[in-house]
Amino acid sequence: MKNQMKLKNNYNECITNLACSIQKYFGLEPKHNTIDYIDDLLNKKQPKNILLLLYDGMGSRIIDKILNKDDFFIKNKLKELTTVFPATTTAATLSARTGLNPVEHGWLGWNMYVSPIKETITLFKDKVKVTGEISEEYLKIRDKKLPINTTADLINKKGKYFGVEISQFGGISFEDLDDMMKIIQEECSKEGKRYIYAYDNEPDHTMHDFGPYSNEAKEAVKQRNKKTEELCEKLDDTIIFIIADHGHRLAEHIYLKNYPEIKEMMERVTSIEQRAVSFKIKEGLKEEFKNKFNELFGQYFSLYPKEEIIESKLFGDGKQHEFFEEALGDFLAITDTNKCIIDTGDNVRVSSHAGYSDNEIHIPLIVVDKTNR
Repeated sequence: MKNQMKLKNNYNECITNLACSIQKYFGLEPKHNTIDYIDDLLNKKQPKNILLLLYDGMGSRIIDKILNKDDFFIKNKLKELTTVFPATTTAATLSARTGLNPVEHGWLGWNMYVSPIKETITLFKDKVKVTGEISEEYLKIRDKKLPINTTADLINKKGKYFGVEISQFGGISFEDLDDMMKIIQEECSKEGKRYIYAYDNEPDHTMHDFGPYSNEAKEAVKQRNKKTEELCEKLDDTIIFIIADHGHRLAEHIYLKNYPEIKEMMERVTSIEQRAVSFKIKEGLKEEFKNKFNELFGQYFSLYPKEEIIESKLFGDGKQHEFFEEALGDFLAITDTNKCIIDTGDNVRVSSHAGYSDNEIHIPLIVVDKTNR
């Protein structure tokens, strides 16, 4: 078992810091350091529009294998960045949208223990993990305790420039990829200096169902490569950043229901993610749990006590969200193998993410300059 925490995320040059560079360009005061070469590009080119286009699940190691060296995404890939921890949509898209690290914005994973209501909630769905039912108690506190102050919100609040989000889960919605491209083009053609964030839930959705290198996933990536190139040809006075929130890898599943000796020691269901798994253990059983977990799963998962996770700043630095420590539970189990831990309420997928393998944590930074300057 590998048990010494080694931080792989570069929190000086990750998805959060890209957002901070964008905020700086629009006259805001970012909470974290910006990325020098992004700042230099924006200062030199002074684009009217900045477009941040996020394709869910399109990790850089994946597109390197799927696409050819002459394809648009590969030709324009400036470099490879790391995402935040965990490498999952909930944590990473919030960091891309807010310029905050997960420790700060508090959206730690797909499922999170919310201490004031003593429930594990599927955050993006407002549902109790175990029952799948909407949590009215969570809805009462969500907007106050887990507010999302996006870059677009901050720009609009200041009133000098314009910010917009394009997504099927908030902001301006769209019907399909072509419709998203049409809306982006319309927004970029409007008067005034503006920031456009556009989010597409593919190829992540397809990869979950078929795997990252399936024919279906390859087609989804190639289609986005083609459509994005066509979009960029139509844009003017715009810098386009194309990124992902995380990558993917094929998954094999460990079902906790088959390990009653582990389940009996747990105070509540697992949370955060299936490859970055939070365990809350009954009083007096932590040592026994640690020994039994390592005996059963130590070849696949590294088990860290909460204190070590906090000290390592695995979820980034910044002011700790009030839910953070309770949400961690007592232990966090992290894997860089293909294993997932499945508990009550978890969805079983062909491919997954949120672990600590290179395929999951590395994302592309694709930059297209349409300023003609």
